[in-house]
Amino acid sequence: MRRGFTMIELIFVIVILGILAAVAIPKLAATRDDAKISKLAANVSTLVSDAAAYYTSQGQANWKTAKWGDITNVELHKDTKGADSAKDETATATPAYIVANPGGTENSDCFKITATDDGDLTIENGSDTTSTVCAGAQELAADLIKTHHFGGQGIVR
Repeated sequence: MRRGFTMIELIFVIVILGILAAVAIPKLAATRDDAKISKLAANVSTLVSDAAAYYTSQGQANWKTAKWGDITNVELHKDTKGADSAKDETATATPAYIVANPGGTENSDCFKITATDDGDLTIENGSDTTSTVCAGAQELAADLIKTHHFGGQGIVR
């Protein structure tokens, strides 16, 4: 008697593996999207905390001279596609964007950040309203999408 698997047994194993793969692959894609959503929402929260810390350390919110890289370590971009970093740009001169796919060919800005001379930092929804990642991140960070006031009476050193 010969030992080994018959062709039918091998076909059944291949079919079962195919069914398992068909179930697992969409779950992996959804997990990646959930991770991007969490990262983008955390970046917005970190940006607001960093701006508050910058205001506290400086005694005022002088965004005219502050560069985005001095305010935060969050990856901010000068354009909606995420091609150029905004870290060396003055905060009031250049709006910054938090993008889902940096360096992509399409606009993937989930959040737009602008600073004003009087110390306000405004977080807005970006122009990408079609992707599930941006929509999820905007929903998760909904309480941070507003104008944050860091101006007013400050301690001048």
